[in-house]
Amino acid sequence: MHRTLSNAKTITNLIHQGQSRQAIVLFHQVLKNGFKITEFLLSAIVRACGRVAAIKEGKQFHCMAIRHGFNRDIILMTSLLDMYSKCNNITEARLVFDEMPQRDVIATNSMISGLCWSHLTLEAIELFSNMSRRDAGSWNSLISGLGHNSEGRTGLVFFEKMRLEGAEVDVMTMVSVLSICSDLAALSNGKQFHGLVIKYGFELGYLPVGNAIIDMYARCGCMEDACLCFKNMPLKNVISWTALITGYGKQGRGVEALEAFDTMEVEGVAPNKITFLGALYACSHAGLVQEGWRVFNTMVHKYSIAPMMEHYTCMVDLLARSNCFSEAYKFIERMPVKPDTRLLTAFLSSCCYHKNLELARSVGKKLLESAPEEAGAYMLLSNFYGLVGDLQGVAKVRRLMLDRGIRKEKACTWIEINKTVHSFQSGDRSHPLSKEIYNYLQHLFKKLKSNGYVPDTSMVMQNVDEQTKGGDSSWSQ
Repeated sequence: MHRTLSNAKTITNLIHQGQSRQAIVLFHQVLKNGFKITEFLLSAIVRACGRVAAIKEGKQFHCMAIRHGFNRDIILMTSLLDMYSKCNNITEARLVFDEMPQRDVIATNSMISGLCWSHLTLEAIELFSNMSRRDAGSWNSLISGLGHNSEGRTGLVFFEKMRLEGAEVDVMTMVSVLSICSDLAALSNGKQFHGLVIKYGFELGYLPVGNAIIDMYARCGCMEDACLCFKNMPLKNVISWTALITGYGKQGRGVEALEAFDTMEVEGVAPNKITFLGALYACSHAGLVQEGWRVFNTMVHKYSIAPMMEHYTCMVDLLARSNCFSEAYKFIERMPVKPDTRLLTAFLSSCCYHKNLELARSVGKKLLESAPEEAGAYMLLSNFYGLVGDLQGVAKVRRLMLDRGIRKEKACTWIEINKTVHSFQSGDRSHPLSKEIYNYLQHLFKKLKSNGYVPDTSMVMQNVDEQTKGGDSSWSQ
C-alpha cells in the first residue's frame, strides 16, 4: 500500500514538474507490478498525454478508463476530451463530450477551446450559445479561440456582449482582447481596454496583462506608449523584454532594440528563442550585419539555443539585404537543415532587388522545386525576369503557373478609422467612398509632382505600363 502511494506521488510530481513523458513511462512500468489505478491518477496521466501529444498512450488509457468503469467520472472524461483536442483529434474529443452522462461548465469550456483550436469556430459559437450557464472561462475560451483563428473582430463583439451581460471580466479576458487588438492593429480599442485594465485593477502585479499592453502599443506603432508602460511595470520577465525588443525591430529602430537586448542581459534576464528572433529581425530591417552576427553567435554559443528556421531566415535576409550575397549563400549551404519556402523567398526577393540575375535564377529554381504551389514565388521570379528583359524567362514561368493551375491571390491591406476597419485590395472599388478616395489620391499625386517629386520606377516589377508605374493611372474611373 505504501509503495502504491509512493509511486502515485512520484508520477504526479513528474507531471507537475513538466516531465510528462517520464511520468507516462513510469506509469506503464508500475502497471506491470499490479499498481492500483484510480480515477484521479488516470486523469492526471491523460492530461500528461495531451501535453506531449501522446495520442497512442492516451487511447490506451481511454480504454483502461472504460474497462474500470471510470467513464462516468466527469473530471477524467474532461481530461480525455482535452487530451484528444490537444492531439488534433477533435472527432474523438466531440464523441467523448457527447457521451458524457453529465457535463459541467468546465467540460463545455474545454470543448469550446478544442473546437476553436481545430478551427471549428461556428460549432464553438453554437455550443457556447446553447450553454445554460457560463462562467468567465466560457467567455475566455471563445474570445481567445476566435482571436487564434483570425476572427478577432467577432471576438471583440463577444467581449462587448460579455460586459453587457455583466459577466466577470478577469485577467485572461483582458489578455485575450488586448492580443486581438495587437493582431488587428486596433489602437483605439486597445486604448479603451487599457483603460479597463486600470479600472479593474489589473495593471499592477499582473505580468500577462502588462506584457499584452506593451505588445499592443508596440504592434500598433506607438513605441513611446509601449516604453512608458514597460518602465512603469513593477515586475518584468523575458516576455516583457521580448515584446519591447520586437516592437523596436518592427519600427525599424534596430539600435534601440539592441540596447534593450543588452540591458536585458545586464539585468540578469535570459533571452529565449523568441527574444533572439526579435533581435535578429531588428538587425535585418536596420541593416546591422555585424550586430546580427553577434546576436546569432550569442544565441548558439552562449545560451546553447538551437536556431529555428525563422532565425536562419532572419540571418539570410540580413545578409542579402546588405548585398552580402556570397556570405548569405555560404550560410545557407552550411545550415544543418534544408531551407524552407520563406527563407528561399526572402533570399530571392533580395536577389531581385539587387538585380543579381545569376543567383536569382538559381534560388528561383530551388524555390519552385521545393514549393511548387507557392504563387508568390512564381510572380516574384516572373516580374524579375521582366525587369531584366528576359522575356523568355517570363513566358516560361507564366506557362509553368498555367500548367500547374497556380493562381495569385490579391493582397489585402486595412486601416482603422473611428473604430471601423476598412479593408482594400489592389484595384478594389467596393468601398462606398472609393470614387472620393481615388480622386483625392490623384489630386495628391499631382501636387507631389508639381513640387518636384519624381517616382523611382526602376524596381516596380509589376507588368504594367510606365504611366501606371509612375502613379498616373486613371484612379477616378
